[in-house]
Amino acid sequence: MLEPMTETMSPPVTGMVWIPGGRFRMGSDEHYPEEAPAHPASVDGFWIDPHTVTNAEFAVFVRRTGHVTVAERPADPASYPGARPDLLAAASTVFVPPRHRVDLRDPYQWWTYVPGADWRHPQGPGSSIRKMPDHPVVHVTWEDVTAYADWAGKQVPTEAEWEFAARGGLDGAEFAWGDEFTPDGRHLANTWQGEFPIENNATDGYLRTAPVGRYPANGYGLHDMIGNVWEWTADWYGEHRPAEHACCAVTNPRGGDRDASHDRAVRGPRIPRKVMKGGSHLCSPNYCRRYRPAARMPQAVDTSTSHLGFRCIVRP
Repeated sequence: MLEPMTETMSPPVTGMVWIPGGRFRMGSDEHYPEEAPAHPASVDGFWIDPHTVTNAEFAVFVRRTGHVTVAERPADPASYPGARPDLLAAASTVFVPPRHRVDLRDPYQWWTYVPGADWRHPQGPGSSIRKMPDHPVVHVTWEDVTAYADWAGKQVPTEAEWEFAARGGLDGAEFAWGDEFTPDGRHLANTWQGEFPIENNATDGYLRTAPVGRYPANGYGLHDMIGNVWEWTADWYGEHRPAEHACCAVTNPRGGDRDASHDRAVRGPRIPRKVMKGGSHLCSPNYCRRYRPAARMPQAVDTSTSHLGFRCIVRP
């Protein structure tokens, strides 16, 4: 079990859940290389939202502040020299399943840059969130996430804070609820069933996002820490560095470095990347088994997608 640090106080915002803090084993040596090495870490206590920010909650923020998300604005040509004009239109990235088997090494086989796709229109023009007020808001960039958090008087969790909360008191467990993915055949998270990306059997009940809270909470009372949508964290993306964790737990670690977080293999502008956590409804056994607390992926700060959202915390 995790080693708790005791501290209690009234929630700063109604409904937020107190996470006691403590020491835990962060990362994993059993899966993808970016998760290794597993190492000791500790975090101080904090309050966290029990679920990701919903469409209805984000709509209140937009209505009161007039915020226009990055996906709703044309891109600045100066920031993307040499880009085709059609790629500078207001747009976002949408999952579009191919009609036949494709090379799983090429995500552009199923990710499409769709003009008119944004948080109000998650699949592009013609789609709507009118009947989805309790679904997680998506198509939000890092700029949008921090704008919401600042307005709400909250912060975005670090990778360590997020992973500690996701584990729900089960230190070293494979998933947020234990070591079996579907105990007694029961789906405990919104993920992909079938052969990704061409066949989703939706035996968990959902083809895309699910309303928040439809799956059981973890040991801390938090919903959807695994699956449904990936979640932004505050850390710049970088490798876990073994030398930093060789002897003892680092308290409240902050990972990565902004200047080193961009993908050197990608041509064009060097866009810094943050760590995203938790996996999404697109994670499947045959591709991206990242529906686990230890899993992590880089996300460019200027890019929004149809399977990425966020939740907030408050540090005392």
